[in-house]
Parts: sequence; structure tokens; C-alpha cells
Amino acid sequence: MGSPWKPLLLLSIISGLSDFAKAVGGRQVSYAAVLRMKGDSSSSLLSSRSRHAYSRGLVTPDWPTSFSSQHPSPLNLLSYQEEYRSQESEEFGPTFSQEPDDSIFALDSEEKKVMMSCEARGNPTPAYSWFINGTKLDVEADYRYSLMDGNLIITNASETADYGRYQCMAENSYGMILSRDALLQFAYLRAFSGRTRGAVSVREGQGVVLMCSPPPHSPEIIYSWVFNEFPSFVAEDSRRFISQVTGNLYVSKVQPSDVGSYICLVKNTVTNAKVLSPPTPLTLRTDGVMGEYEPKIEVHFSPSVLAANGVTVRLECFALGNPVPTITWRKMNGNIPKKARLRKSQAVLEIPNVQLEDSGTYECKAENPRGGTAFKGHLQVYTLPQWSSRINDTQLDSGEQLQWECRATGRPRPSYRWLRNGQPITQQSRLEMVSGELIIHKVQQDDSGMYQCVAENKYGAIYSSAELKILASAPVFNPNPIRLIATLGKDVSLECKPKASPKPRVTWRRGDRRIQPNRRIMLLRNNTLRLVNASRSDEGNYVCRAENQFGSAEMTATLWVKEAMRVDLSPSRVEVTVGESVVLSCKASHDPSLDVSFQWLLNQQPLDFQQEGGHFEYIQTQSSTVDLMIRSILLKHAGKYGCRAQTSADTVFAEAELLVRGPPGPPGVVIVEEITDTTATLSWSAGLDNHSPISTYHLQARSPFSLGWQTVRTDPDPVTGVMESAMAVELNPWVEYEFRVVASNAIGTGDPSVPSRGVRTKEAVPSVAPANVSGGNGRRHELVISWEPVSEEFQNGEGFGYIVAFRANGTRGWKEKMVTSADSTTYKYRDETFPPLTPFEVKVGVYNNKGDGPFSGVVTVYSAEGEPREAPSEVKTSSTSSSEIKITWRPPNPGPGRPAGYEVSYWREGEQEESGKKKKTIGNETSMMLTGLGGNSVYLITVRGFNSIGQGPASIPSAAKTRKDPPVQPPANLMWIQEGNNVSLNWDPVKSQPNESDVIGYKVLLSQEGRVHHQVMRTINPSAILTLPEGGTYIIEVRAVSEGGEGAASSLVRVLTSSGKIGQYDLHSPPKQVPSFILLL
Repeated sequence: MGSPWKPLLLLSIISGLSDFAKAVGGRQVSYAAVLRMKGDSSSSLLSSRSRHAYSRGLVTPDWPTSFSSQHPSPLNLLSYQEEYRSQESEEFGPTFSQEPDDSIFALDSEEKKVMMSCEARGNPTPAYSWFINGTKLDVEADYRYSLMDGNLIITNASETADYGRYQCMAENSYGMILSRDALLQFAYLRAFSGRTRGAVSVREGQGVVLMCSPPPHSPEIIYSWVFNEFPSFVAEDSRRFISQVTGNLYVSKVQPSDVGSYICLVKNTVTNAKVLSPPTPLTLRTDGVMGEYEPKIEVHFSPSVLAANGVTVRLECFALGNPVPTITWRKMNGNIPKKARLRKSQAVLEIPNVQLEDSGTYECKAENPRGGTAFKGHLQVYTLPQWSSRINDTQLDSGEQLQWECRATGRPRPSYRWLRNGQPITQQSRLEMVSGELIIHKVQQDDSGMYQCVAENKYGAIYSSAELKILASAPVFNPNPIRLIATLGKDVSLECKPKASPKPRVTWRRGDRRIQPNRRIMLLRNNTLRLVNASRSDEGNYVCRAENQFGSAEMTATLWVKEAMRVDLSPSRVEVTVGESVVLSCKASHDPSLDVSFQWLLNQQPLDFQQEGGHFEYIQTQSSTVDLMIRSILLKHAGKYGCRAQTSADTVFAEAELLVRGPPGPPGVVIVEEITDTTATLSWSAGLDNHSPISTYHLQARSPFSLGWQTVRTDPDPVTGVMESAMAVELNPWVEYEFRVVASNAIGTGDPSVPSRGVRTKEAVPSVAPANVSGGNGRRHELVISWEPVSEEFQNGEGFGYIVAFRANGTRGWKEKMVTSADSTTYKYRDETFPPLTPFEVKVGVYNNKGDGPFSGVVTVYSAEGEPREAPSEVKTSSTSSSEIKITWRPPNPGPGRPAGYEVSYWREGEQEESGKKKKTIGNETSMMLTGLGGNSVYLITVRGFNSIGQGPASIPSAAKTRKDPPVQPPANLMWIQEGNNVSLNWDPVKSQPNESDVIGYKVLLSQEGRVHHQVMRTINPSAILTLPEGGTYIIEVRAVSEGGEGAASSLVRVLTSSGKIGQYDLHSPPKQVPSFILLL
């Protein structure tokens, strides 16, 4: 009882009582029924079951989702807890929260215990018992059985003793109920017989069946066959088939490759255990080859196949024959379901999620050139019973009539039987059972108990449970005092609702006098006392007395009569413009002894001040007066505003009308009445004027070429507010438009109408000529004319194209050429007779299927000057090193075909020009340095001009030879002496090889460590004196210089000038001999 969630859970339960009351057909609902309902709801969430638990037939309510966000006050929470404590003790009969499920137990499992689950709720707590195949288990007498709560534990379970159908019974002092039955099976797979199997000998081309003869097993097993040795499995195809019904291997036509040893392998689908059969040898007979023969169906599905709704059905059909037969399927008097699939070379027809409509006769047919045969079988789909209507807990007074009805669907159609406290109900004088209906006339206390309706067909049964309570109690009233306040001159009702069973006899009195009905005082059928036209004299105490055979009780109600309240709401009608503000004032005149509360409504719906975006404000000016401030009014705020004033005596309602003037609403549907090439006649219907007359309409259009909606010119102009049609003018021909209409009034412009359907204007002759006509470039003898294409918006129709007209300056006739592509931007005309840069007068026109349009203005365009005509002259070459050659040339004479640049081609002597390399100048340069050449090699070089049109002729090849390569040997025995910042260097002279250039001097390179910049000193002698700046480390290297370039570098010398010491003088290899004076230093 100390759990904090219990009172919150109780609130959630109570909030769902109204829905629950509808589910039980207006009967009284006990707290016990609510608890059962709560449990059913939770059990469905807490347990995942393979089939539904049809325990009590109650409808699970939808608990209010907003409850979790509410926080009861401590006082309310305390009262909830007290109420919960009083109701928690209410007693009720058992109801299942978990029922046993079908189970398969593996006999080789390490866990030697089987558990059948069962759980029920009830108050008092239920006790449990179990039945196997209808016989009650004696749990006390057999040590192998034990109960853990309601769950049955079977130790050392065996198939012989424990296989069967189990039912759980739960009972308490209010009755007992039976669960659905659950089948307990055992999974095992025995070994094959070890007896040797005889060989099977057949002719080539003959069919054969190899028997598997599986060992004892439970439940289903999967068959496969091993060929010769594991894991070489037999592959199924149109010639070989393994039946998953018989386990046999069928070969329709034996081939020599089939000779060998065959082993049947079976696998248990539950335990995954596998066993192998002894081998079966297959050999070929030597007395000839089997000839062709017609098919013989060797394996087929049953003539009558039963399948549960929703499972996957597999129908097998395979035939022996030579040639190998082809299997086909059909459904008699119907089509094979689209979801069906053919497996194993059409030997298996698989129907997933089979439904009732899939029932019917199926035929498989085996055919080959020798003949055919067929087999037919009927598929019958059945469904387990399913509830469509259940029974519900019911409380009745003694002597009333009970009528319960349960209904279920299923195929075959279910039958019904009834149980009371787990026992079958038999026909009696007061009791009727017709199909799924149970009627008990004049119920008695002995009829109380737990009832179950069982719907069953031969494939299963389902249970619906409910409790019947026969009530018997003396009248009891709510102990809280009843005080009523009535309004003078109005009717008032005093209710009398005692709790009693059977229904009590009710009388009313005032003081000592019993009240007799008259014109002003009426006693209604529900025992309510109604006073008409209440007056001050009606004030006082009224006593209701209820009495039945079990006792009596009284209830006193106190009545006060007060003056009627009046409400004044002002102003009663007001007009405002969008954006303005207004205040509505509501004043109540009422009895000063009563408190008054107010509520504002808009069009009969309460105003939510928090969700109105700050437009509404509730203002309490006095205790009996409230104001409603409406700021920045919108059109949607128009309507009837109500003020409801309420006291404990009466409620008064007053209304005021608010009219909001604003821009017009959108006009009605826009219809295109008539369309031409440049106009569209539109009609529409007027929208709301929002209390300000419409002054004008604006027509807007949108096309694929416009930037959104554009206002179009109209006829008439303007379109006044009384008109509902107008013409849009100055449209473009052959363009698809949408139209809409916008209305305006003195306050503003409203929202647009819905767009019209798209319409295309009629075709017309083009009216826009191409722009930016120009030309030039092209190849020799070509005239290139270009222009900007006309946008599709201005092509005005189909078949659009261009007319290109041109003539040489000084001539009279125009040449016209048709360009049929609307996207074209150029036209090229070639004529060998006119020289380069000939001036032409050019113009470009347009046309379409409706006719020719205008031409552009005339412009002058020059024909192409062509590619360069002459080769560069005075080509000169000079070798600058073993890898570089410099080339210079003179450009061709000025004239048509001016070069835009030059291309130099070069290749080794003795090679083909095509294998050489090319290099272009940047702009009109007349010299170039070729680099990366081979040393001591002769190169042939040509130069040609080029421009955007093409290339000109090449110059005559010029020969140039690169110099010999520089010496490979670096300066050796580099020695130095440092005196302050001066360093004296000496090295051995470098001698060139015959294939190397002669040494003409040396280059000494000096750089400060960490920097890239070098200082260079040249000398013709193998020695040098350097003066180094102070402070720093310097690197020195020496290279030989020849006509072929610089040779290899000497070893590096590092000199430190800041301390006057010499650093590491050889970074690569130490000198072979160091003079003694250097060592002294």
C-alpha cells in the first residue's frame, strides 16, 4: 500500500471507466472488473504469445495520455489513497493473465524439466490445478510434478508418460475457470538401422527410386542425400528430386554419372540433430539401354490436403520418364495465386500465407515426347475459431434475467458450449442455451460464479470468461450532505440514488409530512423529486427514504432558493477593421451571497487565451464584471462572442456579434472562356467582401517564362468590383498560361483565387527578330554568321526556324538559307570564289508554320581570313649546352592568315618526325629555347604558324647539334685553410673523358646554412680565396664548368665563422689526405 504509483494508477483506471461502461452494455461496473481490465491490458504488453489469451472478453480502455503530466495536490493524493485502500479489498473471481502454450521438449536436452505456464489474477488469490487429456493431475502423489505459483513443472519428462494436452484450472471462492488446452510434444531423432542395404541396379535411361526409410523421430525432419562421401550432396534439378514428405530420392532418368553410393541424411528441425543412413549402392546393368517411355508420376501430394489459414503450403509432384518429363501446374476452375512460387525445377508448388480463397483443386501434369500423365488433389484451407463477440462481467439483482451472447468465426463454423466453474452447463427450466446464447431467467444467488463460453471446431477451441454476481444488499446512501441552490421561478430536481439490491421502494417527505405529487411537485421514475417554478416557500429540508427486504436508509437534501441572475454584454454588435482593437464588457447582477464565475466563448467554443497569439486578454474589472480585450483583430476573429456567468444557483449566457472589415477573400474558380493568340477571356465568381465593397479586380498570369505571377493588362481597364469577367490582353502567342484573380477594396488587396487550368494561346506569325547578329572566323572561303536564338516565349508557334540572308557588298540580290532548328545560333556558307576577309551584308529573319516574321537589321560580316599561308623564314639554331638549343625565326609577310602563335617540332636525326615532340609559343614570340635534349646529338627542327582556323606550312628542317655532356667526375681532394673570415680552397683539376666537354673553368658556390640563395664565384684555376661574412655557418661546394654545362658537385664544406673554428669539412666522404698544417689548426 505504500507504493506511490498505486494512486496514480487508480486515477488512470477511473478515467477509462466511461469507455468501459459502454463495452459492458450499460451494466454496473464493479471495481473488480476494472482490476481485471487493468490486468488484461498489462498482460498483453508483458508477454508475447503465439495465440490470443481469451480470458474475460473485456475491452481494454485507452487511458488518457494527459494524465502523466498532471500532478495531484497532496490533499487530493491522500484522498485517492484512502479511496484506493477501500476499493482494493473488493473481491472478484479468477481471470487468466497467462495461459499455457503448445510446447516441444527436446529429450536430449540438458535441462530435464518442462514448464507449462499459467497465471491468473483474482481476490482472493486463485489456487491452481492441472489436467492432462481431461484427467486431473495428482501433483501431491507424483514427485515428478510440482507447482511454482500457477506454473506446472515436470521433472524427468518422458514421451510415454507426459505427451498430451494440458489445461490449467484457476479457482477461488467466486468460482473456477479452465484455460485453453496446450499440446506438449517431445523432440527426438533415433539412429538408422545398421543393416546393410542392397545395391540397386538399373539400365541407363531407366528411372529409379532410392528409399530413405527414416528412423523414429518427432516432430518433422528435413531430408537430403549424400553422394559417395560427405559433404558431397545430391543437387536437385529437373532429373533428380528429394521428397520432403517421403524422404526418398527420385531419379527420372539414370545416367552413367549417377553410379555410386547414396546416403540419406535427416535433420531434426527442433534439436538440429543429424543422422546418416547406411549407403545404398546404385549400379548400371549391362544388358542394354532403356528406351524412351512415357512419364509416370512417382511422388505427388495427397488427394485431400488440409492447411491452416496463414501457413505455407508445399505441393510435391515428380515423375520418372525418358526423356526427362516437364512438370506443369494449374488450378481447376481458377488461377493459381499470384503469390505462389515454383521450386525445384517446378516439382514443388509453394503457396505462402495461404488463405480461404486459395482452396480448390490443383493439378500437376508430367509430359515428355512419349506422352503425359496428370494428378489432381484438393486443397482445403481451415481457420481456427476467432472471437467476434465475447461475454463480459455482469452484476444483476436477484430475480433479473441474464442474457449472454458470444460469437466466433472459423472454418468449419464453430459450435458452442458453456461452462460454469469449469463444469459443463446442462439445460434446466430457468436456463436456455441456443448456439452461442445463454439465458438464465430470474437469477438466484446460487447462479453466481465464473462462466465460460467455448467456441470450437475440429481444429481448436477458444474460451471467453466472465463473472456473474448476484447482488443482495440493504439501501445505502452517500454519507456526504446534499445542499442545493435553486433559482427563483425555475425548476429544480432533487435526486435520490441509493445503492441497493434488489431495487428499493422510495418515498419523499418534508419535515413529518410525506410529499404527494401535484402540478408543481413530480416524482419521476428514477426517484428524482422535481419542483416546478421554485419559490421562497420551497426552501427547507427534504428526506428521501429507500427500503427493501434487507433494510432501509434515509438521505436529507437542503434546498435554498435565490434570485435569478441577469447578464449584460455590451456592445451587443460592433464593426471594426482588421488591425484595430475592441473591448467587450460582461456584467452580472446576482444574489450577493453567491460567487460568480465567467467564461468567454467564440462561436460556442471556449476561448483558449494561451493559444491565440496574444490577441485576447481576460480583464477582471470588478467581482461581477469582466472585460474581453481583442487586440490587432484578424478576419478570423469575426463571429459571435458569448459570456457565460455561473453561480451555484444558475447559469446565464449572453452573446455579442463582432463584424470585421478587411481585404476581400479570394474570388471563386477562374474559368477561361475563350482564347486567341494574344488574349484570354476569363470569368470568376465574387468572393467575400469582408464588409467592405470590392472596388477592383486584377488579373494575373503565370507562364514557364515568367518570374512567378505577373499582373497583365485587361480590357476593360480597370476591372471594377461589380464585374465578374474580363479579357487579358497583350499575351504572347503559343505560350501556356495559368490565370488567377485578385480582389481589392478600400482596406487592401486580398488573397488570390485558385489558379485556372493551364491553357495555351493560339499560334501566330513570329514578331521578334534575332538579336546580336555578327560573324567572322571560320576556315578559308567560309562566311560564318551567328546570332542570339529567339526565346521559345517569342517563337509564336510550331515549325520555328531562321532565314539567313547575305550578299557581298556592292551586289544587289540576297541569298537566303533556311535554318530549321530553333536552337541554332550559327550558319556557315562556303564559296571557293571569294577571297579572305570579303565584306558581306547580313541579316537574319524568323518563320514558323503560320508564316515569315521580321528580319534583324543589316550588319557587315567578313569572310574568314583562313589559316597561315606562308612558313616562317630565316630559322636559326644554336646549341647552348648539352641539353639546350635556342631557335629564332622571322614571321611570314603580313596578309590574310595571320599567325596567332608558332609551333616548333623537333626530333633526333635518324628518327621519324612523327616520333618527335612539339612545343608552342605564348603569343607571337619569334624565339624559343628547347630544353631536356640529349647530349652530343643532332636534332632536326621546323617552325610553323597557327591560328584559330588551323596550321600553316612548316619551314624547311634545320639541323642543330647539342654539345657534349659535362664531366661526370667532381672536383676531388678539396682542401681549405681558414684565417679569420677568409677561406683558401684548393682541389685537383678535373679531366674530361673523350665523350665529355672540355673543362673551361670552375664555379664555387657559397650559401649560408638554412638559406637557398647562393653566391657564385668563377675561376679558371683549381683554387680560390673566399671572404665570409661574420657570424654564421656556411656551405661551400665546387663544380667544373664546360661547354656542355656544369659538372658534378664536389663534397660539401661547412665553415663556422662566429668562433673561428672549422666545422665538418666533408659531408659525404672524408679527403684521402689532409695536409699537416690543417691538422695543426
